[in-house]
Amino acid sequence: MTSAEHSRSAPGAHYTLSPGAPKSPVLLHVPHGSRIVPAGVRDRILLSDTELSAELDRMTDAHTGSIAEQAATPAAVRPWVFTNHLSRLVVDPERFADQREEMRAVGMGAVYTRTSLGDRLREYDADHEKSLLTTYFNPYTAAMTRAVEERLTATGRAIVLDIHSYPTERLPYELHSGPRPEICLGTADRHTPPWLIAAARKAFSPFEVDLNTPFTGAYVPLRYYRFAPEVLSLMIEIRRDRYMTEPGGSPHSGLSAITKSLNALIDGITPPTG
Repeated sequence: MTSAEHSRSAPGAHYTLSPGAPKSPVLLHVPHGSRIVPAGVRDRILLSDTELSAELDRMTDAHTGSIAEQAATPAAVRPWVFTNHLSRLVVDPERFADQREEMRAVGMGAVYTRTSLGDRLREYDADHEKSLLTTYFNPYTAAMTRAVEERLTATGRAIVLDIHSYPTERLPYELHSGPRPEICLGTADRHTPPWLIAAARKAFSPFEVDLNTPFTGAYVPLRYYRFAPEVLSLMIEIRRDRYMTEPGGSPHSGLSAITKSLNALIDGITPPTG
C-alpha cells in the first residue's frame, strides 16, 4: 500500500497525516504547497481569476509535497508527513493568530488581507477572520499538535522538518533582506540544536547553505514553543530555481538532487530500528 492509502485525517479535514514508522521521531511538515482555495473563501477575495493565479504562483511552495514524499519513501525509517491541502491564502497555519505575528504589519497574519505585492487581497472583516480561524486554522494547528504529541509518546522526542520554498527574486512583502542561498535553514530558539543544523548542512552539502536568511524561524506548535526541548524543529527553505521553473511552473531535473539531500537528512537523524 502507498502512504496515501494509509493517510488519516478527521472527516472533512483539509490536511492529512501520512504515517511513517512507529518509532520514527521525524515529522515532515508541508504547510504551503497547495493552490486550493474553497469557493466560499474565494468569494471574499478581491482579485480577478488571472490575478489570483499569479498570486498563487508567487506564494505557493510548489511541489514541496512531492519533495517530502519522494524523500520519505526510500528512508530507512520512514518519517511521518503532515500536509496542508489548502492554500496559505485561506489561512496560514504557521503564523501566530494574534498580535505577536510580525507579518501583520504587511497584512499577512494568520489571515492575509494583502498580497505579496502589497495589493488588497480581501477586506478586513473581524467576523470573517474569526470564521476562517475557527474553520481552518484551529483544527489544523490542533491536528499538528496531536501529531507532535504522538511522536513524543512513541519515541520521547519529535523532530519537525518544515519544508518550504522561496523565489529567487525578493517579493515586496518580505520584511527582511539578505542573501538568498540555494538552501536556507531556519532555526528556532531552544528547538534547533547545533547537531541538527550540522546534520542538515552535511545532507545538503551539494548546495549553497546559509542560516536564517532570507527567512528565519521554524515551526513548533504553541503547546511546546520555547519550553519543550524534546520538540526539535528546522525549517528547510529551498530556492525555487534549484528544482522548478519559476514562478509557478513544473519541476525540472534538479528536484531529484533536493529529494536525495532531504532523504539523507532523514536517514542521518533517524536511529535505525531492529
